[in-house]
Amino acid sequence: MRHDVVVIGAGLIGTTTAWYLAERGLNVTVVERRESPGLETSFANGGLLTPSEADPWNAPGTLGRMLHWLGREDSPLLLRPQALPGMLGWGLKFLRASRPTPHLRSTLATLRLALYSLSSLNELGEQLALSYDRLSNGTLKIFRDPIALKHSLELADNLRHSGLESRGLNPREAVALEPLLENVSNQLVGAIYYPGDGSGDAHRFTRELQAHALAAGVKFHFNTPVSRITTQGRRVQALLTEEGEIRADHYVLAAGSYSPQLARPLQLQLPIYPVKGYSVTVTPTIDHGLHVPLVDFEQKIVITPLGKHLRIAGTAEFNGYDSTLNPSRTENILRQATAIFPWLSDSRKSGEVTHWTGLRPMTCDGPPILGASPYPNLFFNTGHGPLGWTLGAGSARCVADMVAGLEPAIDMAAYSLNRFIHS
Repeated sequence: MRHDVVVIGAGLIGTTTAWYLAERGLNVTVVERRESPGLETSFANGGLLTPSEADPWNAPGTLGRMLHWLGREDSPLLLRPQALPGMLGWGLKFLRASRPTPHLRSTLATLRLALYSLSSLNELGEQLALSYDRLSNGTLKIFRDPIALKHSLELADNLRHSGLESRGLNPREAVALEPLLENVSNQLVGAIYYPGDGSGDAHRFTRELQAHALAAGVKFHFNTPVSRITTQGRRVQALLTEEGEIRADHYVLAAGSYSPQLARPLQLQLPIYPVKGYSVTVTPTIDHGLHVPLVDFEQKIVITPLGKHLRIAGTAEFNGYDSTLNPSRTENILRQATAIFPWLSDSRKSGEVTHWTGLRPMTCDGPPILGASPYPNLFFNTGHGPLGWTLGAGSARCVADMVAGLEPAIDMAAYSLNRFIHS
C-alpha cells in the first residue's frame, strides 16, 4: 500500500507533524521503533513551554565552564572524556556558533519559532480539548549570582523587542509571586518573571494527540524500527523495516537523536548530538502548592507542577548514545530541589519518586533542522535539543505546510539544513 506521507518517529514531534499533515488532507502513516508514542525524549522532560529559554546552551564562555566542570559528577554540564572522539566535529561547530553574533542570531530564530509554536499549541489545545496538566502561569527564573542576573536581564531586555515579555523582580517580589520561595529568599539576588511561558505534560499531550490522529485516519506502526532509507536517483524510494518496504510520495524524518544515523547513508550530515538529560517525578506527601514553574539558573534545574506531581529536571551530559540512568545524577537534582523545598525530603523517603533519563537531539547552533532536504521528497523535523516541547507544535505546523505545498507562517531559512553549508 502506498501512502502520501510517512513520518519516521512517533514522539511529540512526529505525532504532531502527523496530525497537521492529516489536517491538510494527506494520507499519513507513522513508523516508530518503540511500542507506543512519546517514549523517548517526550516521555518525562522538564515540562516547560519556554520561549524565555530561546538562547542556545553554547553562550559565549561555555567552553571555560565545561573545562571547569570536567569530571565533576555533580556539575550541571558534564563532558565525559570517552565522548570526545565521537563529538569532535560537532563540538567544533558548537564552539564556533558560540560567538556573540551567531549566538544572538540563533537565539532570535529560536524565539521566533517558539512564540509561533505556543500560539499553535494553544489553538490545538482549544480545538481538540486536550488535557495534559497545562498551566499558563509563566515561569520564574531565580538567581543567586548578581553577574548572572545582570547578563540575563540585559538579554531579556533585548528580546523584549522581539516579543518576549519579562519582568525583573527583587527577592521580596519573587516571594510575593511564588510564596514557596520564602525558604531561600535570603540566598536570592533577584529573579525574572516570564508571563508568556507555560508548562504541561508532554507525554500526556502526545498520547492524547495520537488518539485524535488515529480518529482522523493516521496509521501508526509501532515496534517498527527503520533499518535503512533507500533511494532511487535523487528521491527517497522506501523505508526498509522488518515488516518489509514502506513506500510513500513524501517522507518526514522526525527521529530525534537517531535522525543522523538514518540520514548518514544518504550522504546527509545532520549536525545533531545526543545530549543526555535527567528528571525525577515526585508525588509529594502534601499538596505541593507550587503554581509558578521555577528555573534555577545557577543549578540548571527546573521544577514544574504537573497536576499533583512535581517534575524536577536538569543537567546535560555529553556521553554519546549511552542511555543508561546514572542514579547519582538524578539524586543530585533532587537534592538541589530539596534545598529549595525542604518538605520534599518526606516525599523522597516515601518512595514516591520516579527517575528518568533521555537524549536531547541538539544541533550545534541551537535551532532545529526543519523542512526541505537535498532529496525533494524528504523533509526534516528534528534537532530540537532541550526545546522540543516548546517548539514542537510550530515546527510540525510549518513542516506540514511545506510538505503540502503551502507557505509556512514564518520564514524557514533559519532552520534549513543549508545554513550549515558555509558555517
